[in-house]
Amino acid sequence: MPLAKEKETQEELSSGDSLKLDLYFWLQALVMALVALILIFTMVGRIIGVDGSSMVPTLHDHDMLLLQSLGYEPKQGDVVVLTKDSFLPQPIVKRVIATGGQTVEIDYRAGTVTVDGVVLDEPYINEAMQEPYFESITSVEVPEGSIFVMGDNRNNSSDSRDPRLGLVDERYVLGRALFILLPFQNFGAIE
Repeated sequence: MPLAKEKETQEELSSGDSLKLDLYFWLQALVMALVALILIFTMVGRIIGVDGSSMVPTLHDHDMLLLQSLGYEPKQGDVVVLTKDSFLPQPIVKRVIATGGQTVEIDYRAGTVTVDGVVLDEPYINEAMQEPYFESITSVEVPEGSIFVMGDNRNNSSDSRDPRLGLVDERYVLGRALFILLPFQNFGAIE
């Protein structure tokens, strides 16, 4: 009888060891998946929230965005997230109006933005642009390695027209906003 009990105890231990081993492998797989996700979001893309209404109607306050970071170079028309601590401590979201080598002209009377002599077709802006309360930049040639950005809600946006932000060095760009992730009713690609 004692031999049978000893055998039964060994079977129970091996069953318990098997459960521990399975748990160990599942935990290891979960940790590896988490590390992979962290590396992907750190190097390839990021998730960031919108703070404010300067990009209405394209983006709204508290929208959560997926960014493309790795290998991204700003292009005219892209919606980008940038940071410039001397302007604001938190990241800001704006649309690229011009890149290095392009010339921007802003005509508040006509309500137009011209890049290299061509008036931009801007179906994404919220309303007709009015002259801001601050001393605005109205004409500028963008140097190589910099971008000129504006919010889609032109009358409620501190952007490159404001000398406090001005032209933005491309190194301050965190990435291009690709998708709205949250809230779910706004989910989709950003144009």
